Amino acid sequence: MENLTHERFLKNGEKVIQQLISDTKAKGQTTVVLTGNYLINETVILSSNTTLLLKDCHLRLADGVFCNMFRNEHCYDTENRTRENADRNIKIIGEGRAILDGGNYNGLSERNSNKDGMPSIYNNNTLLFSNVENFEIRNLKVTNQRWWALNFLFCRRGKITDIDFLADYAMVENGVRVLGLDKAKAGLVYVRNADGIDLRVGCHDIIIENITGFTGDDTVALTALPGKKALEFAVQGEPIDIYNVTIKNVMSSSFHTIVRLLNQGASKIYNILIDGVTDTSLNCEYYKGRGVACVRIGDQHLYGERNSTKDETFNIAIKNIYSRGNAAVNLVGEMTNVKCENIFGFDGCPVLINDEKAKLY
Repeated sequence: MENLTHERFLKNGEKVIQQLISDTKAKGQTTVVLTGNYLINETVILSSNTTLLLKDCHLRLADGVFCNMFRNEHCYDTENRTRENADRNIKIIGEGRAILDGGNYNGLSERNSNKDGMPSIYNNNTLLFSNVENFEIRNLKVTNQRWWALNFLFCRRGKITDIDFLADYAMVENGVRVLGLDKAKAGLVYVRNADGIDLRVGCHDIIIENITGFTGDDTVALTALPGKKALEFAVQGEPIDIYNVTIKNVMSSSFHTIVRLLNQGASKIYNILIDGVTDTSLNCEYYKGRGVACVRIGDQHLYGERNSTKDETFNIAIKNIYSRGNAAVNLVGEMTNVKCENIFGFDGCPVLINDEKAKLY
């Protein structure tokens, strides 16, 4: 990736983009074409029936700001959150060199979220969508995410395809930021929990395909955890479950797990296809050590009110897994009808399928 200095970015890019969207809508059109390199100081708001085409475009968050790069128009509407009032038909599509860049880290983390004058950690999602129907995110390079890069809550009928990640890969040792992560020193990671794609509560009927690169935590995470913050995005009449999701052709190295499924506290995960996950971490230039697993379902730690039951995690197909991690597939907890096929470990992967306190039905 080309290393561009701030001098080569036009400032206030969000104003340029918002004006382009307004001008395009005024003409009765839906496709907004953007070229060039821009610094983003405030969130770009995307309304229904908007296609943003980024042609040879590099967008970078400005230093010290606390905002998403993109958010749907009614993301934070707390009244009348219904499926009928969802934002619809929103697309961000890259063409040529299309980069969403988190820039320099701003210090906001899960530990200081909403504390000491800091805003919510959700401000550090590169993209935040909630209650969006019929969306597409395609052909983008996403770099230097300040937390989870692409975060979706109560979204449905979408495609997330051809995304390449490069998370920050620095540690801070003795006050000095040094490049190169070490699994043995995980507590020194500079940008923590730098996931790639996160489907949260209420997401369903979504395709995730052709995902590559390096992430500082899970590359693709399906986490149905109905905590207080997540439920602030709840949609009337919509279940809190994650279901009908296809994940195909993920080739990445991850500081944690490449594909992770987790549900607790009465939420469900079901009807999931994971087909084709390859761990590319051999001689990885970004970190030393093995990842946890190519695929992990469940967890021993309690993130919700209780662990899931066999009736809440079910109908999951896992196939064509190629792992260099500590395990190819890691199963924890109770689950029903989980099928594994063509599971491979190489370069010293010690375990193919690790039933870690798992009860399979």
